Amino acid sequence: MDAATTMKNSDQSTPGWDRDPVLSVEHLTMRFGGLVAVGDLSFNVGRGDITALIGPNGAGKTTVFNCVTGFYKPTEGRIVMRHGPGRQQDDVETLTDSGQRWKTTGNGAVYLLERMPDHEISHKAKVARTFQNIRLFGGMTVLENLLVAQHNPLMVASGFSIGGILGLPSYKKAQKEAVDRAVYWLERTHLIDRADDPAADLPYGAQRRLEIARAMCTKPQLLCLDEPAAGLNPRESAELNELLKYIRDEHDVSVLLIEHDMGVVMEISDHVIVLDYGVKISDGPADFVKNDPKVIAAYLGVDDEAEIDMPEVREDIEKVAGDGPAKKKPTAKSKAAPAAKKTAAKAKPSSKASTAKTSTARSTATKASSAKASSAASTAAKPKTAARTAAKPKPAPAASEVKIANAGDYPGSQPHGTKKPRAGGANNLTRVKGIGPASEKKLNALGVWHFDQIAAWKKAEVQWVGSYLAFPGRIEREEWVKQARVLAKGGETEFSKRVDKGEVASSVPGKRGAQPKKKTTGKGGKA
Repeated sequence: MDAATTMKNSDQSTPGWDRDPVLSVEHLTMRFGGLVAVGDLSFNVGRGDITALIGPNGAGKTTVFNCVTGFYKPTEGRIVMRHGPGRQQDDVETLTDSGQRWKTTGNGAVYLLERMPDHEISHKAKVARTFQNIRLFGGMTVLENLLVAQHNPLMVASGFSIGGILGLPSYKKAQKEAVDRAVYWLERTHLIDRADDPAADLPYGAQRRLEIARAMCTKPQLLCLDEPAAGLNPRESAELNELLKYIRDEHDVSVLLIEHDMGVVMEISDHVIVLDYGVKISDGPADFVKNDPKVIAAYLGVDDEAEIDMPEVREDIEKVAGDGPAKKKPTAKSKAAPAAKKTAAKAKPSSKASTAKTSTARSTATKASSAKASSAASTAAKPKTAARTAAKPKPAPAASEVKIANAGDYPGSQPHGTKKPRAGGANNLTRVKGIGPASEKKLNALGVWHFDQIAAWKKAEVQWVGSYLAFPGRIEREEWVKQARVLAKGGETEFSKRVDKGEVASSVPGKRGAQPKKKTTGKGGKA
């Protein structure tokens, strides 16, 4: 197979939004003080595609929009807008190194939106947007709202002076074109009969369409819509779908939309990106995304869902469970280890006996001697204890018995796991808020069976498990470690009480595994 054929096959296997992106968001991070609203986010918007950016409330979707349209300046990252086909990567890199905002190229132009003020992004880069909350000029007529969107060409035609008042031919021509364009979009959005009505008098769905019409009057190459179907009834949602497909097909405008109406998203989207807590958890065609267990879990949550039990999840569990190392024959060195343990075990009773004798001797000496002698004896004993403590080396963290082939791909460190639970069986990990049956299976496959194992996790281990389960940050937010510490000591949390009563559908009622013995205190007095 020659190089040309190989390259052609490679291009066919690459999604269209990666081959010819109109917008590229690269390693975008937005921080507000100590809060990371968007973390290291990268995605492409394909030219001529309808791309949906979805996720639960608070996932960072509108923050991404605000960075793209210039309302926020990102903390880190690059946002590239391209006029013309192809990635134009050489031109993008040249522009980045030059420190300029945009550059004309042989195929069109490239723009670095993070360097541009918002008005230039709209005027030069041709990016238009609507807002989550409708922002029309309520006191102006419907037609006037669309003319306001075309003030840039009208101001140029007036010579930025009194050309409009004097009625210069250039201004009259520009004004006629502006009115014609406004009428065109009023017809497309079925608002032509309300052209002379105040915008505030329109019903909610009509105001949504008017916002889209106003954005289209700026002749954008990328149209950003923030929840355009919010508050619409099914008929209005269907009309919106047709309008967006018309904009894409007839005007070659790429659409990037934020939407919670999954009916709209799945029907019209060519490409779907899913965010959760500012991190991308899924990216691909609509059919792929809607069946992704990570997306389902992010939307439904773990506490309130009937835990995801899908083939993909089961395959992940089987893969992890099958990654354990092959059994090896014991070597002479390994045979010697148990013998050393037995020797150490035999030595321990004698150590305890000598300790008991010393304790008895001290007790007798205390009763027989004065308080001063007792104080001196205890002071003399301290250096020996300190010496013994100092002599003991700090134990290294035990390596997990369960080996994961790609453990190094996740940040942090894999926690210690055992191939089997201890005597008495595994604990019911679903009594920890945030762990459902599927997550419990995955933890068991990692060798995590007991509350005290979770309670012992450090920051690096929490980070590794969160990344491995594709729920970064969730363990910290739901305080798994804190809950596990309480449960490991035989205590109860409000959530575990609900689980035991059968009030949580996604958890399994009842305690499992060996339970810690509760300490009993006896009442006593002086003899």
